[in-house]
Amino acid sequence: MGNGFRGGRNPQPRRPPPPPTYRADRGDTTESFPLDFTAVEENMDNFMTQVKNLAQSLYPCSAQRLDHDMKLNLLENTSVTCNDGSPAGYYLKESRGSRRWLIFLEGGWYCFNKENCDNRYDTMRTLMSSSNWPQTKTGTGILSPLPEENPHWWNANMVYIPYCSSDVWSGATAKTEQSGYAFMGSLIIQEVVKELLNKGLDSAKVLLLAGSSAGGTGVLLNVDHVAELLEGQGHTGIQVRGLSDSGWFLDNKQYHSTDCLDAVSCAPTETIKRGIKYWGGVVPERCRQTHEGQEWNCFFGYRVFPSIKSPVFVVQWLFDEAQLTVDNIQLTGQPVQESQWRYIQNLGIELRNTLKDVPAMFAPACLSHEVITRNYWTDIQVKGTSLPRALYCWDRSLNDNRNNKAPPKGCPVHLIDSCPWPHCNPTCPTIRNQFTGQEIDGVQFLKHMGFDSNTGGLLFVRQSL
Repeated sequence: MGNGFRGGRNPQPRRPPPPPTYRADRGDTTESFPLDFTAVEENMDNFMTQVKNLAQSLYPCSAQRLDHDMKLNLLENTSVTCNDGSPAGYYLKESRGSRRWLIFLEGGWYCFNKENCDNRYDTMRTLMSSSNWPQTKTGTGILSPLPEENPHWWNANMVYIPYCSSDVWSGATAKTEQSGYAFMGSLIIQEVVKELLNKGLDSAKVLLLAGSSAGGTGVLLNVDHVAELLEGQGHTGIQVRGLSDSGWFLDNKQYHSTDCLDAVSCAPTETIKRGIKYWGGVVPERCRQTHEGQEWNCFFGYRVFPSIKSPVFVVQWLFDEAQLTVDNIQLTGQPVQESQWRYIQNLGIELRNTLKDVPAMFAPACLSHEVITRNYWTDIQVKGTSLPRALYCWDRSLNDNRNNKAPPKGCPVHLIDSCPWPHCNPTCPTIRNQFTGQEIDGVQFLKHMGFDSNTGGLLFVRQSL
């Protein structure tokens, strides 16, 4: 990332997570075990120890220590590969007895021509090759097996698909002499799903396809593909849903236009226009028909979303660092000038406008990027509701809709901040200087953003342009 600030753990006192619902998922009835945290706030550590002991006792191998790590599986179909031709794969932690599956798509930008893909291969090889992937991976955030870190999904079957296709999970082309690389992101997802059917996914009740950044966009591009694949193989009882984190980008005009050299400096529309041709990118059929000849439109959330049939929950920072980077807003060095500040404010307004018709979403007014796999993801709130709580409410609403029940009261699923500037939400992640790693307090940050708090209010200080 090119920005000087990064989100970190919020130093505020940790709030207890919302009551988790643990699904036994036996037969057609959904059993739940609600836990009331309010009565045990003073003794939370002891309570969570009891929860873990209960979870372990419910496992078939309860006498053994639970293995929390996800284990690497390379695809049996070796024709579906990473960019360099090495086999693609996935990490899996099975949760026997659970009929809920979470498949996570990793993010990590992309490349759109031979030159910048060669550079990516030299500098970020694990995003283009499986040759050096570790044998295990520990899940964090929504992939964590710990109920205190992941109150609603901790007991699901966890799948992590590493990003090694550099194509926003859209490609379906083998390696050629001209391109020098394979681009098979869309095929990798399909092949992983096919293999998982032999590992318990065939009896799943819910499959949540989640992803962050490029993986979040990948969810929007692939969630209906996954649903159609399962239906085509006769698995009509699996409810396929999407969770897109920090993948809702705008095809807006850059603050400053620059030469289109790589994915970071190039305007979003230009990189995708070039990339979709280079990758042989595949977009959802309904969106392709709407934007025939201009399929690049389908890589932008607000354009593809109306065509998606599967339920999708959108998580998006209103001041996303990756969006600001491709818009050439740099938050390092001199204080932000008035023209930059107006641009940043307008970005928040534009994002709000594109999200207003999304039924299920969580959009804090924070400067950050990605959240669902962060260990502090339970701390962020919008209008008093945390993200795990909002996802729980969304799950409930989808189940209630299927059972013709009224949605539960006090369980919101459409949450968007109304305050107008970055980090006006007090639960935002800590801002850090990317180069020094030091935390930046709120007053320092507001001064850098052009505010003067000595006047009794937060007033913009006009900078000379």
